[in-house]
Amino acid sequence: MERGKTTSDSVVTEFEGTMLRNADPFSYFMLVAFEACGLIRFAILLFLWPVITLLDVFSYKNASIKLMTFVGTVGLRELEIQSVARAVLPKFYMDDVSMDTWKVYSSCKKKVVVTRMPRVMVEMFAKEHLRADEVIGSELIINRFGFVTGLIRETDIDQSVLSRVADLYGDRKPQIGLARPPRKTISTTFLSLCEDHIHAPIPENYNHRNKQFELRPLPVIFHDGRLVKRPTPPTALLILTWIPLGIILAAIRIFLGSVLPLWATPYVSKIFGGQVIVKGKPPQAPTAGNSGVLFVCTHRTLMDPVVLSYVLGRSVPAVTYSISRLSEILSPIPTVRLTRVRDVDAAKIKQQLSEGDLVVCPEGTTCREPFLLRFSGLFAELTDRIVPVAMNYRVGFFHATTARGWKGLDPIFFFMNPRPVYEVTFLNQLPVEATCSSGKSPHDVANYVQRILAAALGFECTNFTRRDKYRVLAGNDGTVSYLSFLDQLKKVVSTFEPFLH
Repeated sequence: MERGKTTSDSVVTEFEGTMLRNADPFSYFMLVAFEACGLIRFAILLFLWPVITLLDVFSYKNASIKLMTFVGTVGLRELEIQSVARAVLPKFYMDDVSMDTWKVYSSCKKKVVVTRMPRVMVEMFAKEHLRADEVIGSELIINRFGFVTGLIRETDIDQSVLSRVADLYGDRKPQIGLARPPRKTISTTFLSLCEDHIHAPIPENYNHRNKQFELRPLPVIFHDGRLVKRPTPPTALLILTWIPLGIILAAIRIFLGSVLPLWATPYVSKIFGGQVIVKGKPPQAPTAGNSGVLFVCTHRTLMDPVVLSYVLGRSVPAVTYSISRLSEILSPIPTVRLTRVRDVDAAKIKQQLSEGDLVVCPEGTTCREPFLLRFSGLFAELTDRIVPVAMNYRVGFFHATTARGWKGLDPIFFFMNPRPVYEVTFLNQLPVEATCSSGKSPHDVANYVQRILAAALGFECTNFTRRDKYRVLAGNDGTVSYLSFLDQLKKVVSTFEPFLH
């Protein structure tokens, strides 16, 4: 069939090395290995990196991608890989997107993304954030028990890509093909089907036929996973080397935090690499007979109320929605568990405020990115003595929050970081005219507090909630089960049940 016609306003782009600046997919397989399986698979894949590199050097790129796919995915369930692709990989992809490529890509109406990685690792990000219409990649083979074999259906990935792009467009040609120069890759055979060939890196002053392009991809607001940095081979080796030292350091920090008085902790933490930066003037402790101050904090990690107590030099109780039992045991401050039943929670908060100060995080869950989730208006109904506190943190290796994993490890991962830094910014207590006493609704007060805290941190306000976060990252509504050990045991049994028949 003759391919003389052109599908106007269409683009086919290579993912690795074109849409992403980095051409090597190794670190993304490392993320799948670490997040879906654990440290042993992570170490094995890193150990095989020299072999993978040699295969690339000698132009055995099909063999290298197949080796990475096998080691990174064999024995996993497809749902586990999808979970990592949905919750973990988008953040790392987004950080590596080439904006020059994006300008050309987003100026077209029909968009196709081509990848050498398994399609399941890229499809969610490409369709949700890059607004791709189709994603073409290799297909994993799943056995009859639902486990990934580590093998792919394609014998020759490049020829498979070529035929699938050809089938997608039929007797027409895509208008634009974006890919690396042929000398740098063997995966750009689809360019022969395109009318115009543009090689990465795309020039900044490239003359777009369609001047209307989107400024940026849809941002990643929620993401999960423990690793802060993309595990390139040097970074992965550093992480593996640090983990034994980090566990020892975390044990020392947690022990000292539990035995030292709160006022001494910020000073001692400096000896072990921690730092707390305080801005603004904290209020004095309430005098006898007066109700306490309600500290309304942004929620970055479960350490927020603990660090606030360290800064104030006194133990301030915190209301919590869903922290693990282990975190409650390790916590050096009292915690008040809320039920999410409005009247019951309101009574608990009022009772605590009658006894002294209290910390609340009205987002209801943590958010790592520079966004604030919607604030619940419950706190505004219960007191006019509201002090907004902007909390933020920086870590080098490990995130201290999770939606998919065991929350009991959150404080341990936080203290495993070499130099964790917390920033605490006290804003002025809300004036009476900004509270419900002046006739404002709780919703208006909550939105006002959200805006001034976002401004103090340089963040953006959103209307997303805890439920939205958990639906994106974990596929549930965020309800925490306290029968976690029993649930995990049942999960293990169900995993091996097919082999028993």
